[in-house]
Amino acid sequence: MQNPTKGTVFVVDDDDSVRDGIAQLLLSEDYNVRTYGSAAAYLTDKKPGGPSCVLLDVRLPDIDGLELQGRLREEGTSVSIVFMTGYGTIPMSVRAIKDGASEFLTKPLDEDMLFKAVEEALDEDRERLSKDRDLEGLRSRLHQLTPRELETMRYAIGGLMNKQLAGALGTSEITAKVHKRRVMEKMGARTIVQLAHFADALGVEVLPYR
Repeated sequence: MQNPTKGTVFVVDDDDSVRDGIAQLLLSEDYNVRTYGSAAAYLTDKKPGGPSCVLLDVRLPDIDGLELQGRLREEGTSVSIVFMTGYGTIPMSVRAIKDGASEFLTKPLDEDMLFKAVEEALDEDRERLSKDRDLEGLRSRLHQLTPRELETMRYAIGGLMNKQLAGALGTSEITAKVHKRRVMEKMGARTIVQLAHFADALGVEVLPYR
């Protein structure tokens, strides 16, 4: 029985025997597995949520593996890819890794190396999903700020002292402190440095102090 906590492995290979053999190996270790005989079949299939990775053959009949990698990157689709090939070259593997591939394996596949590559690729995807969730949480908090609080945040992350912040906002120092405290509370930031890190992740820019 498959274990949902193990993650999903998408196997894309046009060789039926190779594809089925890899699938059986992965299933024996309780991975969730989906197989495809072409890149087009992979692209058109609706993917499940949760951590996943792609075991991708370089040579495919329609769109080759490297081309698929490029297309996914252009679409903004983040996915951990482990390439497989029986005809690999050093320039090919360098290109794949440079473009973000997790690993480049040669056929026939070594079982231990396969499982190691899959686990590392799934770990990469788990980390990415965690960061995406954190960023989504920050966006939600940012949307809770009033326009005045957002202005306060943009000044505060520039390192202004309370007196300077009050001057920039055109208000009293006590009111500036209240605005800043509300910003810190809503954003879940313990320090201005942490608030600045959140702002950087969200693309919120500093307002220059004059």
